[in-house]
Amino acid sequence: MLALATAVFAWPASAMRPVKGAMTKPANRPGLGCGADNAAAVPSLQRRARVAGYYDHFLALVGDRVIEWRLGGAARVAFEGATHVSVAEKRAYAIGADDRLHGWTLGGSDAAVELDQVALASAGASGLLAIRCDGSLWQRPAGANGWQRIAPFAQHAWVGDSADYYIDDTGTLFVSGKAHRGQYGDGRLTEAIGWTAVAQHASFVVAHTGHAVYLRDDGAVLGTGGNRFGPLGTHGLGDKADRWGVIFDGASQIATGSRHTLALRADGALFTWGGADGVAPRQVLGGVAAVAGGLEGSAAIDIDGTLWSWSVGQPPARLAKPPR
Repeated sequence: MLALATAVFAWPASAMRPVKGAMTKPANRPGLGCGADNAAAVPSLQRRARVAGYYDHFLALVGDRVIEWRLGGAARVAFEGATHVSVAEKRAYAIGADDRLHGWTLGGSDAAVELDQVALASAGASGLLAIRCDGSLWQRPAGANGWQRIAPFAQHAWVGDSADYYIDDTGTLFVSGKAHRGQYGDGRLTEAIGWTAVAQHASFVVAHTGHAVYLRDDGAVLGTGGNRFGPLGTHGLGDKADRWGVIFDGASQIATGSRHTLALRADGALFTWGGADGVAPRQVLGGVAAVAGGLEGSAAIDIDGTLWSWSVGQPPARLAKPPR
């Protein structure tokens, strides 16, 4: 069993703070694309998602086609020409080859452009977070039409069910939202105003319901928040953890669902724990390229392009791809 570690960071007065702007429609930047020659976009391009999950809904990129399905259901082709996917309760999202963020109703065919010049996007209960090709972070709250500039630069961002997160260019992790389950990881249980810096050396972050998990730049996986069902392993098991603790080592990718967490190692070995999988990490699949978690299920795509979909506590099962 892994030893748990917690850390408290002191933040210098000169640390970068988020910059808020008025709610607006960001101007298009026709001369600035999200290509590999754009240094500001590269960190987010490296973190684009090939698989996404939200409760029972999943999306996966097979080539440039977006495959959409519900846990236990049949798959369909929902969008073509995509480079990144994200999904919320009722809406699915994909970044196209033209760097535009497209959104559509799950199960529908009403795709429409949400924003131009997007390198990465995340969707969830609070709305949308989008990192643009110039590296700036923008937010559109649920039910709003306009976008608000949050920070001058972000390399990754995630919309959780109770709190939202982003990582800036220094590896500093920021959070905004509820804190009652320990979602900040700095000991507080009361929501702060705006965005608060809560960890360092972060490279990737995911969150669900009342917990969050981030990947540290040395491959350690740290978690905080609600842990009644074990998504944080034994760290705060039975109730919650209000400080970040190491729950896995040697990871290259992470994902989390309502009650479970997944970690992928560089050799393609996929581990999972929490809920019906138990609190100890166990390997469930090999040769995996990307993974996502949902309410009671998980999804993965392997190095051969095979899709996998399964319920927590059950073995991974191949998902039949829809016809072309």
